[in-house]
Amino acid sequence: MTGAVERAVRGWLDHLRVERGVSQHTLSAYERDLRRYVAYLTARGITDPAAIAEADVAEYSATLREGTAEHPALAASSAARNLVAVRGFHRFLTLEGDTVADAAAAVAPPRPPRRLPKAIPLDQVERLLAAASVGDTPASLRDRALLELLYGVGARVSEATGLDVDDLELDTDAVRVFGKGSKERIIPLGGYAKDALTAYLVRGRPALVATGKGTPALFVGQRGTRLSRQSVWNIVQASAERADLSGHISPHTLRHSFATHLLEGGADVRVVQELLGHASVTTTQIYTMVSVQQLREVFAAAHPRAR
Repeated sequence: MTGAVERAVRGWLDHLRVERGVSQHTLSAYERDLRRYVAYLTARGITDPAAIAEADVAEYSATLREGTAEHPALAASSAARNLVAVRGFHRFLTLEGDTVADAAAAVAPPRPPRRLPKAIPLDQVERLLAAASVGDTPASLRDRALLELLYGVGARVSEATGLDVDDLELDTDAVRVFGKGSKERIIPLGGYAKDALTAYLVRGRPALVATGKGTPALFVGQRGTRLSRQSVWNIVQASAERADLSGHISPHTLRHSFATHLLEGGADVRVVQELLGHASVTTTQIYTMVSVQQLREVFAAAHPRAR
């Protein structure tokens, strides 16, 4: 990135990384989205941020859904995410004084269809957790502890891989998690998760870290280094296959199940919001739709006048 627009993009990404504490995963996604935007502007002969007009952003938004010769059309959810990056970039330009007006302020991202979170019943969760334990090897102890934690505290995969040993507070049955924007939250740790973590720390982790150069990471791989996001996905999917669970099972499935089962058990939505680390309760309320849907299904099957 060498042009004026490209340098401005780099400035925004640096701002997000240094001053806003945005994760590297999110930064990489924004950079990919903005590369497509920069390519669009370059093709139109626009190299100065001050020359970008609202019409340019609106037309770009349309190309996201319609596609071009160089770039395929995006689904509504992907197009919305892309335009969120563009809007954030233009807002930054305005605040920095690089542009007089925000060219993207009036361009709304396409509204993706609202989907119910994927959750699995408790009996399937228990089968998945049991399938993580294959023998009593260090890796098996790690995998069981990892899955127990993902479901037990509703952690995001990035939060789980980012945990250090010192983030565990086993004496008070809690774990300190750092979510989006490095926001810290303390989550209670249930008995099953605590037992699995204790077994891993005593009999599993020492053998794994012995192969590396030393790390504070809680979950480590065979080389003694911090477990990657992809490794967590592989562990969950391998456990799902051993448990003979159909459908797509991911680390986020356990987070969705955590929230859904809490609400079905009578937990207040604002308590679940705090446990999940959602900035807005609106995000959490989508999980209540799962329970409502379940009520509808039971009603339709059981009530003589439901039709």
